[in-house]
Amino acid sequence: MDVLIVVATAGEAGNLRDLPARVTVSGVGPVAAALATQRALQEAPARLVVSAGIAGAYPASGLTPGDLAVSSHVIQADLGAWDGDDWLSLEALGLSVLPDGPGGATFPAWDGAEVLARRSGAAFGPMLTLSSVTGSLERARQLEARYPGALTEGMEGAGVSHAARLAGVPALELRGVSNAVGPRDRSAWRIPEALRATRRGLETLLNGSSGGGWGAGAP
Repeated sequence: MDVLIVVATAGEAGNLRDLPARVTVSGVGPVAAALATQRALQEAPARLVVSAGIAGAYPASGLTPGDLAVSSHVIQADLGAWDGDDWLSLEALGLSVLPDGPGGATFPAWDGAEVLARRSGAAFGPMLTLSSVTGSLERARQLEARYPGALTEGMEGAGVSHAARLAGVPALELRGVSNAVGPRDRSAWRIPEALRATRRGLETLLNGSSGGGWGAGAP
């Protein structure tokens, strides 16, 4: 298959199995996602890798449950150093997750991502990866201030993007919104709506050729 879709859980994969793409379940977190992506690409090549599933939306994004987000960049937002109360990103430290150049812990998305967002009615912007889910409004606002325009918070996108980058394959993150980032309130989660939004975005991607294709970035 030309497109590899990586999801964290079997529940997220359940309504995607009939899509014309390869779906792999990675487990939770950036390390599990990176290793699963690497393994899947070694087993069979792909021209595009998609980190997909559900996510929380940051308050300032204006996104609500059932909305869809597509990444302009994927950022591993908790990778850096604290200097007292000051946060230092990898860029500020002059470091990178990549062995051969700058970039800190930020991965630009596939060059067709903005067109995909427009066609699918999705928000388009930075999407954050954290190893621990945010549990307070104060923390959510701190992350929004640190990463202006951040749309969503997930736990796998940067791992998928990192492995794809090392394999020379473009990648993007695509997430249906299930809840707001902040205080943990499971009663407010809308997982079925988020899963439907995720599928809608993936269907738009995979049917792209019927809408004029994606140009040079076509998977």
